[in-house]
Amino acid sequence: MNPVLYDLRGLKCPFPVIKTRKKLAAMASGTLIRVDTTDPLAVIDMPHFCNEDGHELVETEKTETGHRFLIRKG
Repeated sequence: MNPVLYDLRGLKCPFPVIKTRKKLAAMASGTLIRVDTTDPLAVIDMPHFCNEDGHELVETEKTETGHRFLIRKG
């Protein structure tokens, strides 16, 4: 299953987490989403969000402009 791509580049904290939470709420359990961010705090916020909301942070990758997160909905 290919992940849903979600481009949140340009948004500052807390918007990447807020928008990811809203997007995941509309998705089926087990769905993969790949989130691109440029917010430097996302590297702290996304893992915390996944842990708090019961999602699996499958992968974190540093990109040229920020970070990319692969999340499996819990």
